[in-house]
Amino acid sequence: MDRFLTLPDETALTDLVTYLSRADRVDRASVRLIAGGGVLAVYTAVLHPGGLLDETPTVLGLRTVGVDPDQVLDAVVPIASLVSRLQAAAPEADGSVRVGIPAEVATVTWAGVAPPRSGWQAVDRAEAGPLAEVARAGIVEVAEALPADAGEAIVRRVRAEVWGRPIPAVEHVPAGAAFAAHSLGFLGDAAEEIPVYESGPWTRLSARRGHVLVKRRGWSLHGA
Repeated sequence: MDRFLTLPDETALTDLVTYLSRADRVDRASVRLIAGGGVLAVYTAVLHPGGLLDETPTVLGLRTVGVDPDQVLDAVVPIASLVSRLQAAAPEADGSVRVGIPAEVATVTWAGVAPPRSGWQAVDRAEAGPLAEVARAGIVEVAEALPADAGEAIVRRVRAEVWGRPIPAVEHVPAGAAFAAHSLGFLGDAAEEIPVYESGPWTRLSARRGHVLVKRRGWSLHGA
């Protein structure tokens, strides 16, 4: 497996830094990098359960970047370390940017299973404007519900309640997906129609600026 990530140009570098910096503000943790077939998939966690009794949905952000077809990589690394290396990187003579991969993190539960890369079926559409409204309302609700000295258990309970609610206009998609799309900068044009896909237990919202993936819990699928 490669220990270096080679990006095609400075535009890809800047785009990746922007995305990861936003993800780092949401969850200062890790990012999963999977490269193969000329595509780099960059997964970040926006929401994920902290244990068996935590009902917070698993919600991931995804950006893709074209890379050399020979690039092979699958690593989970700290976001902050990777951003620091990206910001310090300089272009090569051919315009590409080569970045060393930080030391891997071995205890990231959400990265244990990657979403599928094929087999997606279109099931619905959502509008960016209403998704942004759901996200902003949820952010306010979470902030108002949490006391200044709230412990982790209370924070997780409130977040699970707010972000686990279904979005009224989009079937089987929790409000956490709207929060992810808004926080990661995926909701640009309010009138953009965002297709919704499903594959197995996963749901994907694919905006022009990036993707949000939700892993449905068994009890929540179609009201089960």
